[in-house]
Amino acid sequence: MERTFERDLPEGYRQVKHIDAKNIKFGIIFNLVGTPIAFALIALGSIPVILNENYGALAPAAILSLIPMLIYMVLHELVHGIAYKRLTGERLTFGLSWSCAFCGVPKIYTYRRTALIAVLAPFVVFSLLFGILAAVLYFVSLPLYLILVFLFSFHVGGCAGDLYVTILLLFKFKDQRTLMRDTGPEQFFYVPE
Repeated sequence: MERTFERDLPEGYRQVKHIDAKNIKFGIIFNLVGTPIAFALIALGSIPVILNENYGALAPAAILSLIPMLIYMVLHELVHGIAYKRLTGERLTFGLSWSCAFCGVPKIYTYRRTALIAVLAPFVVFSLLFGILAAVLYFVSLPLYLILVFLFSFHVGGCAGDLYVTILLLFKFKDQRTLMRDTGPEQFFYVPE
């Protein structure tokens, strides 16, 4: 069976990258990256409503999406946790910082494949779920469709950090032996010398 993690950093590895979502500059940049993405998706998803001249549905949908957004944030982190738990069986940590909600496995070093699966799991699960629901609700209820547009947009914009880690693992740290220590708000990347 393929190893998914190491309890201790193996000899011959060196840290090559550190991401800290609690860092003010990093947190602001990633929230600024995610916000225009979310607004662009809201604008795109609202086109059918605007074409139907149903402008009055936009504000209530935005307000009504606030509680589902909070629920989504918890579910997003739980999906990270489910992936990490299934792949490692290790103890998880959950929390909330000023810049993000988080889930991590701080006491181990996960291999690249494990890290990729755990980091991408919420993006894949909720993109499919929200996309399918939005397609169905478009034909059933325009107000509910709009709530899903807001949720989907918040989801994609909120995944900016996860997608950044994914890009690093896919394109910068291609070696399968790459290890990542994920405390939740911080990720440390290690490669063999």
